[in-house]
Amino acid sequence: MAAGRAALHSLLPPRLAGDAMPGRSSPPCLPSTTADAIRGRIFSTRSARPCAKISARLGATIGAGCRSEAGHRRALSAIGTSAEPVVGRECEGTRELDGASNGGVVETGDAFAPGDFVLERGSLSGVDSRGLGLREDQYQGAPDGSDDWRTAENGYLLQILKARVYDIAVQTPLEEADMLSEQLGNKLFLKREDLQPVFSFKLRGAYNKMASLKPEDRERGVICSSAGNHAQGVALAARQLGCGAIVCMPRTTPTIKVDAVQRLGGITELVGETYQETQAYAQEKAQATGRAFIAPYDDPYTIAGQGTIGKEILEQYQAEEDLHAVFVAIGGGGLIAGIGTYLKALRPEVKVIGVEPAGANAMAMSLSKGYRVRLSAVDAFADGVAVKQVGKETFRLCQKVVDGVVLVDNSEISAAIKDVYNQTRSILEPAGAVAVAGAKAYSTRYGIKGKALVAVASGANINFSNLRLVADLADIGAKREAILATSIPELPGAFRKFVNAALEGTELMVTEFKYRFSAGPHAHILWSVGIRSDAQLEALLERLTSAGAQTRDVSAVDEARELMRDFVGGRPRCYMGEIPHERVYKVRFPERVGALEQFLESISPRWNVTMFCYRKSGNQATSVLLGLQVPPHEEEAFGRAVAGLNDFSFDGISEGARSLYKMFLQ
Repeated sequence: MAAGRAALHSLLPPRLAGDAMPGRSSPPCLPSTTADAIRGRIFSTRSARPCAKISARLGATIGAGCRSEAGHRRALSAIGTSAEPVVGRECEGTRELDGASNGGVVETGDAFAPGDFVLERGSLSGVDSRGLGLREDQYQGAPDGSDDWRTAENGYLLQILKARVYDIAVQTPLEEADMLSEQLGNKLFLKREDLQPVFSFKLRGAYNKMASLKPEDRERGVICSSAGNHAQGVALAARQLGCGAIVCMPRTTPTIKVDAVQRLGGITELVGETYQETQAYAQEKAQATGRAFIAPYDDPYTIAGQGTIGKEILEQYQAEEDLHAVFVAIGGGGLIAGIGTYLKALRPEVKVIGVEPAGANAMAMSLSKGYRVRLSAVDAFADGVAVKQVGKETFRLCQKVVDGVVLVDNSEISAAIKDVYNQTRSILEPAGAVAVAGAKAYSTRYGIKGKALVAVASGANINFSNLRLVADLADIGAKREAILATSIPELPGAFRKFVNAALEGTELMVTEFKYRFSAGPHAHILWSVGIRSDAQLEALLERLTSAGAQTRDVSAVDEARELMRDFVGGRPRCYMGEIPHERVYKVRFPERVGALEQFLESISPRWNVTMFCYRKSGNQATSVLLGLQVPPHEEEAFGRAVAGLNDFSFDGISEGARSLYKMFLQ
């Protein structure tokens, strides 16, 4: 039956074959004339999946990326069409964005903050596929008409089949992430674009654009503006094509990225403090020098190059389950525009779902409102997709082929990085893991089970300095750790009573603890604990409330996760100034369940704890900065207590640390 339905799907126009799609105001629709011809040859009627004989039937040209002009002609002949543009027709549910209905200009107001558009976790945004038709949202094609094919019927489909990306890019594997699949109750496949020569998909689009230039244009060289993956893609493409490349980068670009471009043969120019300043400079220099400006996403040839990923997904997917959805990260929109255009032409029932960081949600907001919004600021955590305004051509295509956008926060992205690392031992950059985070959130939100999902792992050029923050956020995003704020009486023994109420008789492990003595009636503690379920966390909160330790979960507070946890503590609030008889130790604490309770049984309440700063490291033992009140006449007894803690080591702090203690903590 499944095979029969699949065969029937291939005979239906795309707008009739598609399923109901949450979040859309109308279903996507693409002309089917050429698409049906391709579908009939690429897909077997038995399985509606790509035939293994695709390369043989269409010539090595389509299967291997159409590497020659003769190959282009063979591919076009095989699908029964010519290289001439086909006059398109207006799709149902869409209209041309010529601005005629409104005089060409609509007042859209000031820039939006990302927080102006919020979605529930895993929910799909709406898509206004008609749009407002603003003149400023219209892409201006090449003056010589060389990209007029972009508005032709199936123009992008044909260009993707002819794209020359395989002169330099590789066909990356489509791998099942079995651990994530088991966790989600679905089969989740990773499209491993992090395995490209420059560790990112950007090489595809950059090369395809540069290969499309006339020889005389390439001789004059190319120029681009980028601080990341596009820069490396352009530099490597230029080296392959034998042309010069100037890569303009903001002055704030990390040295490691500048060096990477230079190693690939690119000439780097550090200009401007922001990307906008750098791009303006690069475009002006392109005009002045006659160099071709290579846009990172808003160019038809770039989009077609990225679309080859969609072609590979359909060729490689061989699982028994029907392919339910493909998840793609969105920055400027070039990647999802290319992939979505190809998928919707040949498999319209497959959902194309975009994923953006909640702090860089320009496409989700734009698709919902029907015009390209401009963000006033973006969260740069996932810097590869931190774009204030999406492209014009990419927006036009996304209105037709994207079923909605899921928003994810930084902790969910970090959890996805950890998930992929556990599966592959590869570390994705935040932007590269955005699609994985979206697939997890969407499938959980809508209760998707037993389906096949694909997430494009788009890049692995992570800044080493980001790893610490990623590690801190990963368990919170996976709901394996909670950050809690607790108030207890500022009395000797209250600390131990609080710990017993929280942990006694459980397998919970404290992963972080920040406390400093206060002379007021209440002490305030910021701490984190490993959890396995929401029910476990709720039970913990109930126990603490019953014990008089008022506690709230602050895991969802961005500032608590990323900033405030490092500033809790400081000088003690004490009526007498310095805390009498306070001694500070660096204690090697074993990382095991029950260690904190064992420690407090020997120390508290006899010696008052005045400071406790701890963060789990994942090692067998971790250092804790500990403050205790130990009067001189108690030194001998304290020494005996410490000697009884065999798994713990107490050391005095160094002179350098003591000077810092006096400066900031005493």
